Amino acid sequence: MTDASIEAITAREILDNRLEPTLRVTVETAAGTGQADVPRGRSRGDHEAVDLRDGGDRYRGRGVRQAAAHVEERIAPALVGHDATAQRTVDARLDALDDPDDPLGGNATTGVSLAVLRAGAVATDQPLYRYVGGADTHVLPLPFFDMIEGGELAGGDLPFQEHQVVPVGADSVAEAVRMAAEVYYELGDIVRAEYGEASLNVGAEGGYNPTGVADPRTAFDLELRAIEACGYDGEFALAADVAASHFYDPETETYALLDDRLSRAELLAFYEELVDTYPIVSLEDPLDQHDFDGYVDLTDRLDVQVVGDDLFVTTPDRLRRGIDRGAATALLWKVNQVGTVTAAREASRLATRNGYAVQVSERSGQTPDTWLADLAVGLGAGQIKTGVTRGERTEQYNRLLAIETELGDAATFGPPVEGTLVP
Repeated sequence: MTDASIEAITAREILDNRLEPTLRVTVETAAGTGQADVPRGRSRGDHEAVDLRDGGDRYRGRGVRQAAAHVEERIAPALVGHDATAQRTVDARLDALDDPDDPLGGNATTGVSLAVLRAGAVATDQPLYRYVGGADTHVLPLPFFDMIEGGELAGGDLPFQEHQVVPVGADSVAEAVRMAAEVYYELGDIVRAEYGEASLNVGAEGGYNPTGVADPRTAFDLELRAIEACGYDGEFALAADVAASHFYDPETETYALLDDRLSRAELLAFYEELVDTYPIVSLEDPLDQHDFDGYVDLTDRLDVQVVGDDLFVTTPDRLRRGIDRGAATALLWKVNQVGTVTAAREASRLATRNGYAVQVSERSGQTPDTWLADLAVGLGAGQIKTGVTRGERTEQYNRLLAIETELGDAATFGPPVEGTLVP
């Protein structure tokens, strides 16, 4: 056995930022330990990998003891002795072990795959981002900050899930974070003054949830006012994670928006008005997750980045279908949607080869584990969204700041294609 040979794999149940169970997986090699926490999304696409939960009364059925047992009883015996630096081989073994009639759980395979990746970085004495991206790794991602939340992430009336500000005028992660923080402070003052103290309560990712606000345009107006008050006119763009599947009715093929039921054509017209009125550069999941035809039409009509999250679920086959038809222009990248690092990396490579942008993304259920930040840099994606406040979010920014400092003059910032995401 080599120093990178896997000696043991263990898993245990921990808690995420929502006080809900998730997995922490540890991989032991002679060279050291790799460990990873598994995130979980509340807003989930139909085609995501199975998130295995225990059921029953404990944690209202959300426990992950069964997934942990699968790691230790089914996965570990099959992987002990394998080389932790042979990620593709390990992930292929995970795929072979999975049984559609008795699934390991995407949370189990994701945890093992990520922990093996970390163990490989430790065994080769490299930071995770360089282990993933190679010696020439240098691109720091432009962050999308979720300032006002709605949909599945908050308890208010806003249908869109995230109303984001994007510091396109920044020239470093450090400057982007500082500028966004100042806008967030100012936005809080505006929201408190106009909607009351209770509106400072935040959603799952730290964005405000103004009481009584139900129109996405009002949210964008509030953000623009905060940007202007900070003196950052022209330095920020706007973006949104619409998560339209959550207000779509398949029976009537309509979307519940602004006290009305909109057809696809009417919703597309609403988006055209939004893009004409506001400096919007990116829309994520603007239509139902099954509507490839609608995505093709929208992509043709709007001169903005169109991001497929529930549409693609980081799955190469679904992404290929979108590429072949011209549906969307960007992939939202989440490892646990597809279950292994290898499959997720194949999706990012497929996107890049075909001119699609890649936006690395958190889930609403996160822990302070920072592998997300490292992978965003290692992939050279150039975009990341990881919420705005709360410890599990700010730890991602702190890690990006540390990487930027470590790279020094070698670091470049923002999307690899010059001129993208500029309003």
